[in-house]
Amino acid sequence: MLHPCMDDYLYVYDLMNDYYYISPEAIKHFSLPAVEFHDVISNHAKFVYPQDVEMLQKDLQEILDGKKDFHNLQYRWMSKKGEAIWINCRGYVVRSEDGTPEYMLGCINEIGARQKADNVSGLLGMSSLRSFLEEHVSKKINEGYLMRLGLDDFKEINEKLGSDYGDMVLRKTAECIDSCILPGQTLYRAGSDEFLVLDVMGRSIQQAEEQYQEIRQAIDAFVKDNYYEAVYTVSAGILGGAEFTGFNFSDIMRYSEFSLNEAKRRGKNRAYVLEKQDYEKFIYKKSLIKLLRNSVNHGFEGFEVYLQPLFDAKSKTLYGAEALMRYHTQEYGMISPVEFIPLLEKTGLIIPAGKWMLHHALELCHDIQMKVPDFRISVNISYIQVLKSNIISDILQVIEQHQVDPSKVIIELTESGLLLADSRIAKLWNRLKEKGIQLALDDFGTGYSNFHYLNDLHPEIIKIDRSFTVKAVENEYEYKLLSLMSDMVHGMDVKVCVEGIENQKELEKMLKVSPNYCQGYYFGKPCNYQKFRSAFIDV
Repeated sequence: MLHPCMDDYLYVYDLMNDYYYISPEAIKHFSLPAVEFHDVISNHAKFVYPQDVEMLQKDLQEILDGKKDFHNLQYRWMSKKGEAIWINCRGYVVRSEDGTPEYMLGCINEIGARQKADNVSGLLGMSSLRSFLEEHVSKKINEGYLMRLGLDDFKEINEKLGSDYGDMVLRKTAECIDSCILPGQTLYRAGSDEFLVLDVMGRSIQQAEEQYQEIRQAIDAFVKDNYYEAVYTVSAGILGGAEFTGFNFSDIMRYSEFSLNEAKRRGKNRAYVLEKQDYEKFIYKKSLIKLLRNSVNHGFEGFEVYLQPLFDAKSKTLYGAEALMRYHTQEYGMISPVEFIPLLEKTGLIIPAGKWMLHHALELCHDIQMKVPDFRISVNISYIQVLKSNIISDILQVIEQHQVDPSKVIIELTESGLLLADSRIAKLWNRLKEKGIQLALDDFGTGYSNFHYLNDLHPEIIKIDRSFTVKAVENEYEYKLLSLMSDMVHGMDVKVCVEGIENQKELEKMLKVSPNYCQGYYFGKPCNYQKFRSAFIDV
């Protein structure tokens, strides 16, 4: 006789005679036909959850075909009350001398009560998924998928309607997803507002995307039936089976989290299929952030100030220079500002790095002014510095420290930064103007509120972005637009600097719009202080 051991039900499966025997205790809880029964495969329909039958029979077939000797599967049995109860079935195959599978001996234990993620959704949690994946990912899985689903902006539902309502939404969302689960798939709760669908039945990525659309439709129907009290969407990150074969559980979770986050980053309410090159870029950015933080904490090692000349458009003489931050690493060499500046802003490292930049730019300006007293220095600041640091104090302090005439200092801010820091800009500029410091609006013409800022901030200079310059050279309409804009700006007593001039043709065309200053590779590329001084100061 087989007796229950703690929470386990022991069983014997006679594979040769298609006969099954289980601990008598199991018959009290589950819809088994009997303690002993034949026709095991056909009887599965009586006690195995319908959506799990195909997955179970596929695993058993691999045993019968001699492909494996150990059975370890999590799926659901139906209770006497008609409830789906999660179980973990393990068994070892005994073979005859010629290798034919004869028996499978093992135990079954209930994991529903032990491994549910929470009492909200009633789904299996991450420990259950971990157990399954750690058993299977060591094998080659070229098909199937893992889909991570997350509610978009779920926090707003909790804040507006309360946590009880939020729990109801999670339960209904779980039901919506479960209604779209296919045979052989398992739905897990990933914590918070996320769910995981695991398919090991060889379905394709295209089928995963189709399933996601069905889930979206089910959720849309729930939102409508609930009279739009809580309107929300769901995003998904999808990994193909081949993408996580051989990786450990933590790696797979990182891939799935990245994929879901990427779907949300791209606009939400959509599915994103993992692309290795995207993940590699993500890892590269994380590595670069680590290097940037380390550099900031070690005396700004790898940072350097480059200078690009600004020329007076009429006299063709040097007016000043724009100070530009550059960053070099041993691992990746010189990093483009397009890459590292946004990371500095994202992490807040732009605050100490920006302060370092101000200090060294003004230090170089002071050195140059010893020979060229009228030399100007233009320094970019980030909207993050405006929002989260005492930027006014920082600017005034370095000006005083390096004994630079404030009227020879130009502070630049991009128009996109103005959109984010609008309420604090006026206060900043008023304080700086009182000290005689000039204001320049960078990338002028690329945004939507150009003249709004001209009216409110009264900058001394606007800088026309190269993208506008190129269009004006090649397109007569764009040229007329630039010319009219220049006339209007000049009429407001604001000076114009044309950026991005790279050749004689562009210079001749741009001079016709009467700019005050010119900047670009034609006059000089950004370079370190020594090269700048040799080329433009000590000549």
